[in-house]
Amino acid sequence: MGSSSDRPAAAPGTRAEPRRSMAVCAVIGVAVMAAVDEIVFHQILHWHHFYDRSTTGAGLLSDGLLHTAELLMLVAGFFAHADLRRRRALAPAHAWAGFLLGLGAFQLFDGIVDHKLLRVHQIRYGVDVTPYDWAWNISGALLLLAGAALAVRAARSPAAGPAS
Repeated sequence: MGSSSDRPAAAPGTRAEPRRSMAVCAVIGVAVMAAVDEIVFHQILHWHHFYDRSTTGAGLLSDGLLHTAELLMLVAGFFAHADLRRRRALAPAHAWAGFLLGLGAFQLFDGIVDHKLLRVHQIRYGVDVTPYDWAWNISGALLLLAGAALAVRAARSPAAGPAS
């Protein structure tokens, strides 16, 4: 997401954009976690498809739509990230916080909404899913907590300046 050491200092008259940095990198985080889920659990391990309540063809189609959405989010997120860097408006600490918040948000949304409320798929079939559910949701909660802790730390940092 960048760091203060690998980008030039802000030019006179420019200002970091903490909120935008966090939001842009949250979008990237959601897309990255969707990619990890889709590649690892759908394609490599064959544990499930995004939508498992129909035919295999419908499951493959749903995976393709998830992959399309994830790629569009990555492209949009990285264009917005590049714009922040070009304008020297990236707030790196806020960006990392947003990235972790995005990772955790996707993980928990998938684990709670997709797996339990909507039941569009489970993590794995033919086994007791309880340990998988716990691992899935705890990892998402830990990512969210890490992102929230970084966000609080970034907001309190004197280098953060006023929120934009």
